[in-house]
Order: sequence, then structure tokens, then C-alpha cells
Amino acid sequence: MDRVIVALATGFYTGRLPICPGTWGSLAAIVPWLFLRHLSIPAYLLMLALVFVLGFFVSGSAEKILDQPDAGPIVIDEFLGMFITLTLAPDHWAAWLLGFFLFRAFDIVKPFPCSWFDRRIHGGIGIMMDDVVAGIYALASLQLLWLIVT
Repeated sequence: MDRVIVALATGFYTGRLPICPGTWGSLAAIVPWLFLRHLSIPAYLLMLALVFVLGFFVSGSAEKILDQPDAGPIVIDEFLGMFITLTLAPDHWAAWLLGFFLFRAFDIVKPFPCSWFDRRIHGGIGIMMDDVVAGIYALASLQLLWLIVT
């Protein structure tokens, strides 16, 4: 069971790549998103909720298995953050790329309340919540920027 938990938490081991695991996890998230993007809005929101719950459990468990709080290889939170960012994304590769860069920027810089969740809330909920907020910021930014430039 530990192997399944670690596989899920690390985005099927993309989080184990040597440099910038969060970036690799965010990039890898685009692959399943390509299959999920055509879901109806209610189904897509349900999927986001299910990924959040799954991420909460597997990231918290993976922390214990890896014996490291918010371990770098845990990237299921980046998957959720990218899925949030790309909610209702325009059907254009440039929008997807912009969403990727916006999410990475917000995830790295961690504007409030991302930073608060990152520092103060521990375990699975803390791992997931800073990326949820970064994803919401990136989603809003992507939609606004796309509206302005198109």
C-alpha cells in the first residue's frame, strides 16, 4: 500500500525527478488534464473535489512514509493546482502554457494566503491548500489576461 500512496503522491514519480519537482509535477499534470478538460462543469468540479480529498490523504501519508514534512517529491498538490488553474481554460495551447507559468509563479512566490497555509498548516491539508490558493490566483489571472489579449 505504501507504494501506491507514494506513486499517487509523487504524480507517478514525476516528483522524484532531480531538479524542481514541483515544476515537473505541474507539467505532468497537463497530460491527465487533456483528458479531463471536456468534462461538464459539475463533473469537473466533482473531479477537483475528489483530487483534493485523495491528495489530502495520500500527501499526509506520503509525508510519514518519506519521513519528511511537505517533501519535495510530493506533487499531487501541483496536479490539483494545475487542474484549478486550467478550469475553463481557453482551447489554445498558448493559454495552457500561460496557465502553467502563472501557476508556477504563484506557487513559488506564495502570495498571502498561500504563504500562511505553507507555514502554519501542516500535514495533508497544508500541502494541498497553498496550491489550491495558488491555482485560484492563476485561474483568475489566466482568465483576465486572456480576456485582455484576445
